[in-house]
Amino acid sequence: MNAVPKALEGAAFADYLAAQEAKSLLRFLTCGSVDDGKSTLIGRLLFDSKLVFEDQLAAVTRDSRKFGTVGEEVDLALLLDGLEAEREQGITIDVAYRFFTTDRRKFIVADTPGHEQYTRNMATGASTSDLAVILVDARAGLVTQTRRHAFLVSALGIRHVVLAVNKIDLVDFSEERFGEIASAFAEFTKDFGFTTIAAIPLSARFGDNVSGRSARLPWYAGPTLLEHLETVDVTTSTAEMPFRMGVQWVNRPNLDFRGFSGTIASGRVRPGDEVVVAKSGKTARVARIVTYDGDLDEAEAGEAVTLTLDAEIDVSRGDVLADPKARPTVADQFAARLVWMAEDALLPGRSYLFKCGSKTVGGAVSTIRHKIDVNSFAKLAADTLALNEVARVEIALSEPIAFDPYAENRETGAFVVIDRLTNATVAAGMIEHGLRRADNVHWQALEVTPAARAAQKGQKAKIVWFTGLSGSGKSTIANLVEKKLVGQGRHTFLLDGDNVRHGLNRDLGFTDADRVENIRRVGEVAKLMTDAGLIVLVSFISPFRAERDMVRAMVAAGDFVEVHVDTPLAVCEARDVKGLYAKARAGKIPEFTGISSPYEAPEKPEVHIDTTEVEAEAAADRIVAAVFGESDDWSI
Repeated sequence: MNAVPKALEGAAFADYLAAQEAKSLLRFLTCGSVDDGKSTLIGRLLFDSKLVFEDQLAAVTRDSRKFGTVGEEVDLALLLDGLEAEREQGITIDVAYRFFTTDRRKFIVADTPGHEQYTRNMATGASTSDLAVILVDARAGLVTQTRRHAFLVSALGIRHVVLAVNKIDLVDFSEERFGEIASAFAEFTKDFGFTTIAAIPLSARFGDNVSGRSARLPWYAGPTLLEHLETVDVTTSTAEMPFRMGVQWVNRPNLDFRGFSGTIASGRVRPGDEVVVAKSGKTARVARIVTYDGDLDEAEAGEAVTLTLDAEIDVSRGDVLADPKARPTVADQFAARLVWMAEDALLPGRSYLFKCGSKTVGGAVSTIRHKIDVNSFAKLAADTLALNEVARVEIALSEPIAFDPYAENRETGAFVVIDRLTNATVAAGMIEHGLRRADNVHWQALEVTPAARAAQKGQKAKIVWFTGLSGSGKSTIANLVEKKLVGQGRHTFLLDGDNVRHGLNRDLGFTDADRVENIRRVGEVAKLMTDAGLIVLVSFISPFRAERDMVRAMVAAGDFVEVHVDTPLAVCEARDVKGLYAKARAGKIPEFTGISSPYEAPEKPEVHIDTTEVEAEAAADRIVAAVFGESDDWSI
């Protein structure tokens, strides 16, 4: 294990620490097909760098007898395969990060899974890496997973690649075989935009060409893997890019101090520099750069600081402070590449949260332009995205955000997608560019407001949303509610699921993606009708909770009333006035809600109707009383 030399004391010790801090840091990942030797290679680097404790080596030696794959030898791969499941299966199923250092450089390496189903894990490891080591088994040569990983590495913005032709000992250290593999890799990646490609023959198991030059490869005159990692220049210095800092916190400890805290994503800043709030365009000059250890004369990319300004301008969490001479794009629509990471498919039109830097906003994938077959690189039409699929998409957000193209700035051009209900990260994305139409479409100011239109009708506009299974009675009850409201002189409109599918939504089927789009369109129409001052009654199965919540978010608090017409499936089937359930049970209607497609019942509806306990007429009376102020009892 590398340790601080015992002879270092006092000034010498301080110099030693300063030298360690001054070393550059290289983040890289290893990837490749299963059993190409990724974990063994990293284990070899750790072992040769003397960064394995004696007790760790003893444990690995012991475990090699139980889990190892190299006979009586010490299996260095076990230094990385920390999960019991990995040791039992002999594969890596998660991203394992390790740190090691040499006299010339510090390293953080990510060991990523080789299996196709863990592509999302590989994308996670690549997102922070500067270089990729793609391993190839010299016997097998380039395989599907090699092409997949090379493509993903390129798509994720990594521009430096090492082609590690491993297990060269198993092909008798053949120069010809190495040349074939290196030439084939260079040919198929020629359009991937890599800045450097270094092909190195090696044997991770025996250490040939890993950290030391191998006498068994006299024909190879290039660097060893470690020599290349120590010397490769990956600097596209973020400090030299235009200044960007996402505001993570407005620091206001007292009345005399107001600062804006965050980590500088790129560029440098000094007191006196002018900065602009990207979204609003307001400018001010930096008064101080405050840190826990005192004020700084300059701060650059990677440093966490608090900036105070010389003018009182509006700055909030999520805003981006930038160089006014090189501003980021500000838009609410952009094109991006997306890696889908969730078991549940992406549904265009469904509302998700999009987090870019410190800013989180609602939005949706409006269009899947195409998904990419990462084996053939073909562009394929797609309505949805499944786990591990990659696509080019267009995204529409609820409000503009500041960003740079990912190819120009990985810090401000990357984002993640979050499921609103589970708060799980479901995708990672890389922004390509803002959409031009976002610059051409603006809100038109209207003189007559929605409130004025509603006041003209003597009512408060609302959306009353009836949801339930087919045959639950929601359309019957919604019709009765409208009749009673019209009888009271109220202005209403009823949107019914079947009727809308004859016109506005006649182009939609019943896949999950089409159901999401069906509700999105209806929600937008209902919103426009409330802007006109109407009470809108909406009767749709609307099986997914996320889309009902999406419509709720379109209007002000209290203006969306969810009515769950709760009827047991058996009762709905017994009614089956249209014969739909019988056809669904016979397999003649695919994706039928309640039978072959799920229904997500409301968790906390404003009005709950149990139709086994109340007749339709009485239910309608109670809804009118509950929703329109004559009763506070919203549970039926």
